Amino acid sequence: MKLYYFETPNPRRPVAAAKHLGLDVELVKLNLGEGENKSDEFTAINPNRKVPALVDGETNVWESYAIMLHLAQKAGSDFGPQNDAEQVETLRWAAWDLAHFSRHAGRLLWENFVKPTFDLGASNQEEIDDASGFFQQFAGVLDDHLAGNDYVVGSRLTLTDFGIAAFLPSAGSAKLPLDGFANVARWHEGLLQNDAWANPWPDGGKDM
Repeated sequence: MKLYYFETPNPRRPVAAAKHLGLDVELVKLNLGEGENKSDEFTAINPNRKVPALVDGETNVWESYAIMLHLAQKAGSDFGPQNDAEQVETLRWAAWDLAHFSRHAGRLLWENFVKPTFDLGASNQEEIDDASGFFQQFAGVLDDHLAGNDYVVGSRLTLTDFGIAAFLPSAGSAKLPLDGFANVARWHEGLLQNDAWANPWPDGGKDM
């Protein structure tokens, strides 16, 4: 298997998952600044021209949650859902995350870090304020859920935890408004005890 990535939150999910599962996956870092993700070769793998993307034989898988699920299935691991109820819960939280929690975290990372770092224009304070409000709203939903749970789905670490936590290692750069969400902090501190989550990147790579 070959996994294309860059050190950003979305690829972090499957890169960490592959390491956690102990799978033999070749990691291929694309230089997004030089447009390697827009090559004809990569477009044939992922027509969206985005990382992450996984090649497993004749199968191409893109979107980070789908890749994590594919890896869990390949490993025969309970890192993925194990019954119908867990499948529904996994899909529910993944949809929630992409529509709400990680969506607004991504907006903040863009405005507070990516734009100033790569000289992509001035940060938009109205956008920051709007994203901050929504992020806090949905962080509250997650915090309430974690008040009675150590993990998001079931009583063990699953791909849903890695999925929802994707932007938290970049919380400082993104200036995520996490104050007051003690259960989220406790949960993520627990995830950081897992070496695959704490140190997913090869060759000394760092989070944004």
